[in-house]
Amino acid sequence: MTQKGLTEFIVSYISGRRQTKLDAFDKDAAKRLNGADATVESLILQKRRELELRYETRTWLTYAASRAWQINLVTHAAKYTHGYSECSSFFTETTDCEGYFSSSTFKDFIVDIDGNSAVLDVGKLLQTEVGGDSLLACLKRKDHSALAELAENEQQLAGWVEGFSRALTTKDPASHKLAKQVYFPVADGYHLLNPLFSSSLAQALHQRMVALRFSEESKEIWKASRERKWHSQPLVIFPKTAVMNFGGANSQNISALNRSRDGRMWLLASVPPQWEQQSNPPYGSKTLFGQGPFERSTLDIRRRLIALLTKTSDTKNHHIRRARDRYIDEIIDVLFSLAADIQREEWSAWTQSEKCQLKSHQQLWLDPWRAKIDEVFCLEREKDDWQDAVADDFALWLNSHLRRAELSVGKTEQREWQSKPLFRRRLHEMELAIRRSRHE
Repeated sequence: MTQKGLTEFIVSYISGRRQTKLDAFDKDAAKRLNGADATVESLILQKRRELELRYETRTWLTYAASRAWQINLVTHAAKYTHGYSECSSFFTETTDCEGYFSSSTFKDFIVDIDGNSAVLDVGKLLQTEVGGDSLLACLKRKDHSALAELAENEQQLAGWVEGFSRALTTKDPASHKLAKQVYFPVADGYHLLNPLFSSSLAQALHQRMVALRFSEESKEIWKASRERKWHSQPLVIFPKTAVMNFGGANSQNISALNRSRDGRMWLLASVPPQWEQQSNPPYGSKTLFGQGPFERSTLDIRRRLIALLTKTSDTKNHHIRRARDRYIDEIIDVLFSLAADIQREEWSAWTQSEKCQLKSHQQLWLDPWRAKIDEVFCLEREKDDWQDAVADDFALWLNSHLRRAELSVGKTEQREWQSKPLFRRRLHEMELAIRRSRHE
């Protein structure tokens, strides 16, 4: 991006703020001018002119630079712990690929601003990107050309650069009585740790969830799901989320990004899986759909599904059918998670053992790596007939549980369970992943 574009943005930003202030002033002035004498009118016009001059580009930049020290550009803000905490906030660009999801795994994170909320307008000026660049990025790399085009002389430019750069200055770290503090044992005593909330990480999560919940694409995906149509992208849902609020009615007092989120932070459900990883292949089982891990893992979901269907006989009701389909999709997800656990490459050819009693088509499904060493097995697997047989097993299993609850189900329901879009998609995705792994 040319620096001219950034310079034009600075001028436009100040002009926009001036117009907002003038509109508010004019609205208030119209009330005061009603029936006022010439002296009052002259005074109002004088104040309006003063307001215009205050937002002249160079004047405003000089004033903004003098206020920049009151804000901090941070990635971890202290006031999320407590609104009155005076603990130091931190800006860190440390990146690490240690295998854990944290703020250090982000390369392009959004910088937050804390400090005096009355100076957030300066922070927005620094942060706003134009063509992939920003005044903040320019200051970091010592590029002052965008400001130089507006400065009257070198002295004025130096004052602007010095003032705005104070927002980048790391102050001496300090804790506070309202901060969270953890005494961590070390060899000669303890280290006092101050855990800080990563607002940049929270913003990345917020943006991701907003896109998956409310974007135009997500609306199309939901529409396709309701109409039982295929869509190229998966439907992503966040079950059992909670909301945590920061700052109450004054969300801007916590940080700028907190204000942009209306003080709201979504919390994802932290629930352990309901199944246990198998230590051995399912020897001795004639079917994956018999008594065993799958039965145990889906017990609660089946109870909720049966409770839904026994409370109403109106299975054509749109809301009932959607709720029913959600429960069945949950069961399908559990099934394929369990299947993926069994399809381990280190268990390759486990179905050749005499201890294996699985049906032949379930062997083709659950032991894909045997195809690398068993040509006959490979040819049978490539026919894909086994996929229909597995889907039929699932449908029969589900029908049997519904019949035990004295629900009237038969061939029609069986065909519907067999053709579940999610079941077919999971089979396709699983096979695609296995074939890719074979060719790596």
